[in-house]
Amino acid sequence: MPRLPTDRLRRLELGRAWRSAGAVPDTVPPLVLFEREGNADRVAALCETASAAGLRPGLGLAEARARFPGFDFRPREREAEARLLGAVADWCDRYTPLVAVDAPFGLLLDISGCAHLFGGEKALVDDLLTRLFALGLAAEAVVASHPGAALALVGHVASGPLAPGEEAEAVRPLPVEALRLDPELAAKLRRLGLKRVGQLLDLPRESLAKRFGEALTERLAEASGRRRRPISPRRIVPSLIAERRFAEPIALLEDVERVILFLAARLERDLERRGEGGRRFELSLFRLDGHVEHVGVGAAAPVREAERIARLFRERLAGAAERPDAGFGYDLIRLGVPLAEAMPDRQVELDRSEALGEEDLVALLDRLSARLGEASVTATLLAGSHWPERAERRQTAGAALGARDKSAAPHREAPPETDRPTRLLDRPEPVEITQLLPEGPPLHFRWRRALHVVKSFEGPERIAAEWWRDAAAPARDYYRIEDERGRRYWLFRQTAARDAARPDWFMHGLFA
Repeated sequence: MPRLPTDRLRRLELGRAWRSAGAVPDTVPPLVLFEREGNADRVAALCETASAAGLRPGLGLAEARARFPGFDFRPREREAEARLLGAVADWCDRYTPLVAVDAPFGLLLDISGCAHLFGGEKALVDDLLTRLFALGLAAEAVVASHPGAALALVGHVASGPLAPGEEAEAVRPLPVEALRLDPELAAKLRRLGLKRVGQLLDLPRESLAKRFGEALTERLAEASGRRRRPISPRRIVPSLIAERRFAEPIALLEDVERVILFLAARLERDLERRGEGGRRFELSLFRLDGHVEHVGVGAAAPVREAERIARLFRERLAGAAERPDAGFGYDLIRLGVPLAEAMPDRQVELDRSEALGEEDLVALLDRLSARLGEASVTATLLAGSHWPERAERRQTAGAALGARDKSAAPHREAPPETDRPTRLLDRPEPVEITQLLPEGPPLHFRWRRALHVVKSFEGPERIAAEWWRDAAAPARDYYRIEDERGRRYWLFRQTAARDAARPDWFMHGLFA
């Protein structure tokens, strides 16, 4: 999308369909974007009209304004351009889940195994370019069996598919800039008379690498098909996908929920054949205007029943804040399984009713997580530490169920409930000692400006930090203390050194 920076602004000011609507009104001046390079502002992007007038990127802003006083000069906004490119990448998920960003203006789509769904590679490309044009974006595309060849050819040849094995011949007439080299290296090659890719392919690779570096030979190998350039999708690729396209867009939430149930039933069959259940599901709603919304839900345990999957999404979509905006309607809805786990068959009763038990808890946790959000439904697990601040960790309920049988400290038992306070303070709070027993707890202490008289105590219980994590941390002597009103506290003292004259006392917890 070579005009992405200016197309973005035209879409905002003239509407998404500004390209399909015809020519830009005469009252709208040609658009030129500039940005800071070194100590000077230079032209960075321009519309077709400005380009046809002879303006080129890299020209100083002052000179450009002097030569073309009637043009509209504006600062470039790279962050906004990146957001638009990401939105277009999401939209391209309708063709394949393997979409990678080739910044600043391009996308890489791996359409292996997908083209036949659109009538072939050429039909897919034609549909892609037509839809982008209708959304106000000028685009060029090339289909090749190697990503490196496609990146080199795009913008230089027509969009027709390139047969496997034709990459080397196809890239020979291209300028060396098509290899996307460093500008200084490309200029150096031109000064030496090496202006075409074919000239570089005719030279020994060893001498090229020695003279110009490995980057040049790597780009040559990728463009000619001798080496495959990896594609890193920007989103997690689901292990299973079910989708439905609509000739007429749908907008009602009830219709969307029926489609979710239909797609979940298809996934249920696929998951059952694989002996798996989904732990996470993602719903992708493709709007007619190009906007894509993603709604995800998680399950506390593997699930594949269509009704349960649909119910999770009903709970998530029930709240007004989570309800997606259908706009002019959805023309494609997709349901994917980003995370799946093995799911053994379940034993049922003779009357075919499932035995009640843990599955009811899992179903409840799933519904609560879908309605309230996964971060709102948590569980506390033991961690591999005696240090009170690190003795437990909070996880989402689903993660806690999956981790409880492989705890970080499987051989450590929790201390008796009576030994630990029901409320642990987020941070130990200093306590002022007014009277102290020798080698024992205080007789009186002041905490939060209130004076407490000690009636009885238990302890001390010494707790030290793990030597491999914090060897310098002083040990703590904990006491369970009851005051004259029957209130119980968990205090500790710590001494930085054995010969410290006065230990530090802290309040760390409260008993019920």
